[in-house]
Amino acid sequence: MDWLRGMRSSMGIMTLRVAIITILAGALCADGRGQDAPAVSSAIGTARFDVTGTIHISRDSSQKKPSLPSTRGPELAAVVWLQPLDPTAGDLQSPSAFKMTQKDKEFHPRLLVVPVGSTVAFPNADSYFHNVFSLYNGRRFDLGLYQSGQTRNVAFNREGVSYIFCNIHPEMSAIIISLKTPYYAQPDAKGLITLHGIPQGLYRLQVWSELASPETLRSLSRIMKVDRSNTVLGTIEIHVGPSGIEEHLNKFGQPYDTHSAEPPY
Repeated sequence: MDWLRGMRSSMGIMTLRVAIITILAGALCADGRGQDAPAVSSAIGTARFDVTGTIHISRDSSQKKPSLPSTRGPELAAVVWLQPLDPTAGDLQSPSAFKMTQKDKEFHPRLLVVPVGSTVAFPNADSYFHNVFSLYNGRRFDLGLYQSGQTRNVAFNREGVSYIFCNIHPEMSAIIISLKTPYYAQPDAKGLITLHGIPQGLYRLQVWSELASPETLRSLSRIMKVDRSNTVLGTIEIHVGPSGIEEHLNKFGQPYDTHSAEPPY
């Protein structure tokens, strides 16, 4: 009978231990340190909002308009984007394939925003030769002469703004902006901007405009917190000063030959 009394005693201790564990588990959940607490924080972090603003261009009355054409109107050739301060946060943007066609001595589209790592094709849809090149800080390349019906490709593997020209036709110009962030927008005809589905968090606001100097664009950059009470960028005032767009040189760093009636190709 001693073995039976020992078994009953052990069972009583086990029952007591189970009861104590159950009470402690309930207390943890009650004071916010249980398993349900992280789910609340995660739900807040995944909240998304539409961020809006307006682009306004101002210029001195004595400032002459730039000579380079724009399919959207030079005042509206702009891009606004939000770069997450935490590089591990936000949505990933996968590289893709894009096309910028040369037709009627113009690039179509003239302004293109692509994810970093994307490839852009430059098909020649004109009946004469072109020579696409870029010598600026975004992506430097020279595609050489190629004839009607041919296409050449360029990979944009780092962030930056690339100014695209033709070495034969000085009137041809375009811009390709390669970004790591998927949170960007271009203004509509009225200058209104809407960035859709921005996750709650901290971002650096970046602005690019064809008519603004690098100093002006740097001054427009700022840190922005996006949450339920902060979704408005306000009016982004872009002042066009004397250091805006200037006449560009050819790929050899020389002025174009504008004296000949027709280009050599």
